[in-house]
Amino acid sequence: MKVDILSLFPSMFVGPFSESILKRAVQNEKVEITIHNFRDYTDDSHGKVDDTPFGGGAGMVLMAQPIVDCVERLKTEDTKVILLTPAGIPYKQKIAYDLAKEKHIILICGHYEGFDERITSVVDMEISIGDYVLTGGEIPAMVLVDSIVRLLPGVINERSHLEDSFNENFLLDYPQYTKPRDFRGQLVPDVLVSGDHQKIEKWRYEESVRRTKERRSDLLQ
Repeated sequence: MKVDILSLFPSMFVGPFSESILKRAVQNEKVEITIHNFRDYTDDSHGKVDDTPFGGGAGMVLMAQPIVDCVERLKTEDTKVILLTPAGIPYKQKIAYDLAKEKHIILICGHYEGFDERITSVVDMEISIGDYVLTGGEIPAMVLVDSIVRLLPGVINERSHLEDSFNENFLLDYPQYTKPRDFRGQLVPDVLVSGDHQKIEKWRYEESVRRTKERRSDLLQ
């Protein structure tokens, strides 16, 4: 998979993409990630990429020209272009699985007070990672890349993500324990050390249902 990210602040991605699973995925050539400063594509001699909004209002709005030109330079027939915006559809695990099947993804990081609506003419999908507002789309882009790359074949053990929360059963993950069995008087449930795998699976399912009812009952609708 190839991922291109359009941002005004490329250095924000250095740390997150240089550690752990994402670093190994890049090193093992499971994914190619490139960050583009779309300021490099502006026609303005002073490097300007934003301007005041027509109709008035606070803040500055990203101009269409630099972003559209950058997308058109990078886009191929296999590309899915995604705009990260609070107005997008809520991001779900199902979307991550769908995007993990794509060959090429372009992520556009918004900033300032918004973006010229004409940018959507080159966009296939608008995504929001939650009902809140961030200073820019860089953190949402990191969220998408992390959640998608871990699903690519050979990046992590397949069973690890098949048993994740928010998978096809719509249940939160069950509680997990490790050594020691007794930590400050808190004991690991007996069933988990019983060796009876049928009982363990039953307990895990029941705990997933219980946890989901308590914390995210909306998922059971």
